[in-house]
Amino acid sequence: MSNIHLDHISVSPLLPEVQEAMIEVIRDFKGNPSSQNVAGELAAEKLEKARQSVADLINCDPREVVFVSGGTESINMAVKGVARANVEKGKHIVTSNIEHNAVNRSVKRLMHLGWKATSVAVNEKGRVAPDEVAKAIREDTILVSIMHSNNEIGTLQPIDEIAKITKEKKVLLHTDAVDSVGVIPFDVQQVGADLVSFASNPYYGPTGVGALYIRKGSRIWPIIDGGVQEHNRRAGTENLIGIVGMGVAAELAKRDMDRRVAHLKKLKALLVKELPNYIDEYYVNGDIDTSLPNLVSVSVKYVEGESLMLMLEDAGYTVSTRSACATGSLRASHVLMSIGLDHADAQGTLVITPGIDNTEEDILGFLKALRDITKALRDISPLYKNR
Repeated sequence: MSNIHLDHISVSPLLPEVQEAMIEVIRDFKGNPSSQNVAGELAAEKLEKARQSVADLINCDPREVVFVSGGTESINMAVKGVARANVEKGKHIVTSNIEHNAVNRSVKRLMHLGWKATSVAVNEKGRVAPDEVAKAIREDTILVSIMHSNNEIGTLQPIDEIAKITKEKKVLLHTDAVDSVGVIPFDVQQVGADLVSFASNPYYGPTGVGALYIRKGSRIWPIIDGGVQEHNRRAGTENLIGIVGMGVAAELAKRDMDRRVAHLKKLKALLVKELPNYIDEYYVNGDIDTSLPNLVSVSVKYVEGESLMLMLEDAGYTVSTRSACATGSLRASHVLMSIGLDHADAQGTLVITPGIDNTEEDILGFLKALRDITKALRDISPLYKNR
């Protein structure tokens, strides 16, 4: 049975053009971008071409792009790097209660070392109120870190409004845009954040490579010490193969953005519209009107999400139950609990993320499988029988 991939939030397949560019580097480029020989200079040219492509995607100066190993390292670098560089001003950070664990655990690590943090609550749609962020900022606040889009419910945050507040209060603003950059239009000048974390794989580039945008003038220390790569911001020989792939993926994302977004919105609208014709007693989480075009979070009552996911996979459809980075945790999603779901409903949640390779037939086939599997699970569920 062929598999229909509806879990692009976890990983998107490499586009053919990206594969070809990476293979070319493996085959033809033997130099280290930091070496002063001819091979190194050729490799460095490839590296800087990719940096320009990534900078063009988010509309910034290429010198403001630092390549890293992925979204997690980018976030760690932003949060911990700003904390270390600005400790003389204060040791307080503002964040929200739906952030990715890369933010949460970075902040907790700093708290063990004496920093303080304030977590701003979200509403039932998972949206942060800028006014609440403003109230949370103190004299000793050095950083506000609010994600641009949530990887479990898709809600987009008003980062541009928050940026106006942080600029006025002279506090740096970081946003985790791993699931936004390359998926939807993202202009750092319009968004206004001082630091932006993003990665290659959400927009059909390779895994294991990402970047941190650092607005000129933002004070940040490196968290990896060693050589002088990446303008002294991130030591270690650059992953040229992955970075070239990221650059080509960025070029394609910029070129095809309007077409991709329109296609994904069409698939999402079909899924949301047709859901009530296939199952009942469910919730669509997040803010449907202000959210990622490629993500639908559905909490199905009286069933367990992992069972749904595994049985859907047997039927030929791959989805997820939460962030791939949180898979394996037995606890209910902190994101879903933060928007008001109880433990049972949170555990019955699926995250469906179509991609540009999916079709309307894929969505309708998924819904039929979801209907049949939900019925089978509810037939044996004591919660459903005793409701």
